Amino acid sequence: MKHTAPIHTPFYYGWVIVAISALSYFFSGPGQTFSNAIFIDYYIEEFGWSRSTVSGIYSAATLLAGFLIFMVGRLFDSQGVRKMAVIISSLLGLACLFNGLIANTFMLFVGFFLIRLLGQGSMSLTPKSLVPQWFIAKRGRALSLAALGAMVGSAVFPLLNVWLIETFDWRIAWMLLGASVLVIFTPLAFLLIRNKPEDIGLRPDGEVIPEGETAEKSLSADISWTVKEAQKTRAFWLLLFCVATPALVNTGITFHLVSIFSQQSLTPEAAATVLSLMAVVGFPVTFLAGYLLDKIEVRWMLVALFAGEIVFILLLQQATVLSLAILFGVVWGVVSGIERVTLSIVWPNYYGRQYIGSISGIAMAIMVIGSALGPLPFGLFYDFLGGYDEALSFLLIIPALAIVASILAKPPVKEELKTGQ
Repeated sequence: MKHTAPIHTPFYYGWVIVAISALSYFFSGPGQTFSNAIFIDYYIEEFGWSRSTVSGIYSAATLLAGFLIFMVGRLFDSQGVRKMAVIISSLLGLACLFNGLIANTFMLFVGFFLIRLLGQGSMSLTPKSLVPQWFIAKRGRALSLAALGAMVGSAVFPLLNVWLIETFDWRIAWMLLGASVLVIFTPLAFLLIRNKPEDIGLRPDGEVIPEGETAEKSLSADISWTVKEAQKTRAFWLLLFCVATPALVNTGITFHLVSIFSQQSLTPEAAATVLSLMAVVGFPVTFLAGYLLDKIEVRWMLVALFAGEIVFILLLQQATVLSLAILFGVVWGVVSGIERVTLSIVWPNYYGRQYIGSISGIAMAIMVIGSALGPLPFGLFYDFLGGYDEALSFLLIIPALAIVASILAKPPVKEELKTGQ
């Protein structure tokens, strides 16, 4: 086994892993709803499809992707993150190229499915599986830095997509997005990613493995739960509901934000600005949340997250002028900053790092399924009732239930540890 890092750095190589993880989050952008939302009205205009048709296809494709993403998580554990990152990013680039060729609803379904599975799901799963392997004591701070890639992506892609579509057209925009993934991220993933610190003779947080101790023994020193063990705990199922909630809420709102704003006399540019503002505001909050998560129990951050969701949904209902839309974007950004780090750290903090790919894969599957359920009710409410007020009012129930689930999700203790006390 090779025990040297691919590049020599005067600091712990785990911070290079954090940087490449941030890039993985960033290049998941083409598969995220904040990016796809910009294309939706162009599909409707060019092909004459109804909003509920496009919403239904998006939801169905996302749902199918959600059912398959847990298999990707298992592959992360069995094949290693490095190999999977290269394969997944290559396929995502090709999937973007395919989306530029869409000509009918079947192709739209396939295109949505591929970018949701590979972009939203698998590219986001890469840092969630990788960073916890390299950090324990500083896990919150490391994940907060990696999450900046997602925040930058959510700021860049809406405005970038608008510019690309207006400068060229929506098909060329997809082609350029795919080319950027293939040319930038895939080579860096191949060159820089190492699966865990033990691969280069280190323990998490940069500690050197003592002479005579094997990497396997170092890895086993971390208290880890298998998937079957985790599934026997009440916290596992409560946390799955918690991670599904932001996916459902954010995807439903983001997917239809242009249309919601239009109903409230706000422009598509205002929607793109709010999406970008949300990301900018989330920057400092991400750092703060990462620092706090190294100090306090993660479930209390979940409570703060869901309370914030209730607030920004109420603000969105009242956002009939630009100033209120900006306030909505600011609060949404604060909540997003908390969410990015909290939902990444909860699984390794509760269940260890040895099987984190498989456990995070299940969580990501639930998140993708949650995001699949978000857009469709909005589309149906719009087509049958002519607006979104009822959908937003109904949506308030979900984070309220998630607050209760968060409080009840106490960290589990393994049986052998209980008997040893």
